[in-house]
Amino acid sequence: MRKLYLVKRQQLLLLSSGLVLVILLFLFGKTTSSKKETPAMPTQQANQAKTLSFSEILASARQKITKEQNDRIIALENAVTRGDVKDQKIHIYHQLATFWKDSAGIFEPYAYYTAEGAKLVNSEKNLNFAARLFVDNLLASNEPLMQNWLATIGKDLYERSLAINPNNDSAKIAIGACYMFGNISDNPMQGILTVREIAQKNPDNLYAQWVLGLGGKKSGQYDRAIEHFTRIVAKQPDNVEVVFQLAESNELKGDKTAAIKWYQASKKLIDNPNIQAEIDKRIQNLK
Repeated sequence: MRKLYLVKRQQLLLLSSGLVLVILLFLFGKTTSSKKETPAMPTQQANQAKTLSFSEILASARQKITKEQNDRIIALENAVTRGDVKDQKIHIYHQLATFWKDSAGIFEPYAYYTAEGAKLVNSEKNLNFAARLFVDNLLASNEPLMQNWLATIGKDLYERSLAINPNNDSAKIAIGACYMFGNISDNPMQGILTVREIAQKNPDNLYAQWVLGLGGKKSGQYDRAIEHFTRIVAKQPDNVEVVFQLAESNELKGDKTAAIKWYQASKKLIDNPNIQAEIDKRIQNLK
């Protein structure tokens, strides 16, 4: 069970090198998962694996809190079961989400109860907020069962949001990411088609470029990953996360010259001697 560390989407990276992990920990603190290995693209075998239920997740989370906290949670859960008024249930779900976020610091129950409340409110704003929790953490997860759980709920929430506003490209991109990284389909790359269409229609949609870049990198298509990350850097030259992705993608591709260029560029964006020393070590190893 992972502790709760909420960061922006751009801070939730799927990285393979220990250097980049060290750098991100220095920059942003610990992210959602204690492991930051690059996850493989989902496979049909992974899709056929046992799915993860919320009851299992909740049981594990309860082992990490005190008896008094458990008693409080049980009382709130019973209140949800007995509650007949929608507003009452929304309030209880909010209380449950707040407990797991602020008191327990465990992400999964917090996100789940936030999602349950958002479904009852059924506003685009609430649904998007809850869905973003799941997709952001999907992009940070290395565990196939957890990826499936996060993607399944995230996709459902974004589909509900699209029913309210069918023109939300960000929701469509996020659903594509659920297919690409979430073990919810025998053909995970089917999600890339929608994202690619949006990127072709609007090359300045940096979220689409980001997801396509991650998809290219995870599938070993480093040239495409570099192309997408380069588009982002052209608009956001100080985006340190994307600069590191460019450096690592070029390194994985075998282009040492370009990798060194981007690692050197990253040093200019960071005012931390420890990180700079780690970057220097990587640059030396590439020479």
